Amino acid sequence: MRHLLSAGDLSRDEAVLVLDTAKELAQVGDRSVKKLPTLRGRTVVNLFYEDSTRTRISFEAAAKRMSADVLNFSAKGSSVSKGESLKDTALTLQAMGADGVVIRHGSSGAARRLANWVEGAVLNAGDGTHEHPTQALLDAYTMRERMGRLEGLRVAVVGDVLHSRVARSNVLLLHTLGAEVTLVAPPTLLPVSVGTWPCAVSYDLDEVLPKSDVVMMLRVQAERMNDAFFPTAREYSRRYGLDRDRFARMPDDAIVMHPGPMIRGMEISAEVADSPRSTITEQVANGVSVRMAVLYLLLGGSESAIGNQEG
Repeated sequence: MRHLLSAGDLSRDEAVLVLDTAKELAQVGDRSVKKLPTLRGRTVVNLFYEDSTRTRISFEAAAKRMSADVLNFSAKGSSVSKGESLKDTALTLQAMGADGVVIRHGSSGAARRLANWVEGAVLNAGDGTHEHPTQALLDAYTMRERMGRLEGLRVAVVGDVLHSRVARSNVLLLHTLGAEVTLVAPPTLLPVSVGTWPCAVSYDLDEVLPKSDVVMMLRVQAERMNDAFFPTAREYSRRYGLDRDRFARMPDDAIVMHPGPMIRGMEISAEVADSPRSTITEQVANGVSVRMAVLYLLLGGSESAIGNQEG
């Protein structure tokens, strides 16, 4: 692994290596001193052109737990607002000696372009409506921890698939790891190319729920919508929201996931979001371990993540 730009770039063995490494590194979170010297002397830049809470803080926490130096770059209040291009920003970071660049950008393909311009490792933290590979990895990790397996797991991804980079990355990664994915959404919120994705498609949530081991709800991304994709929020919630009644139709051991941020009362009710079978806060905690694993494998090495690093 030189960069992590797409979940589709990962082979089965590489994906399993990330998950196994994350499992090993999760032990660090249980210690009183949550730090390893693994990436001491390395510099990681968080290059965020879009608003973010979970992902930016998660990458920052992951890098700091591995003792890397972290530089946070926000497009607001930077030279970008003066018209500086992505390439010139990248070359500036390169000149400052960035070993790894974590990028979130509003344009699909921005991470791949950046990888051509800098010598360090590039991690895609979300590019437009394209992909968000570390979110898919942390989702797969959470499923494996809760359900004990990924092979043969039936996963329903529900909601605004059209604008969701999380959905695309999850479909690609879960297919690689042997899970069966079904996308559930109104026809207006499915991409034109969905027929080429390695998954099934349904318009009926009530039909899919009883057959699902994992139900992943997606946020309706109003900020990316410049058209009317459904009549009203109430109508959307009635057809595709996960409320108490729908939750009751799921198998007893099925879990509910959400990449966040949630719109409570629209795609998911507060009661379901706060239930013991919801993994939403677990996903945040697992996100730090998974991102530590990715940073370690890209910037550190391939020997045991903890074993040789205690001193």
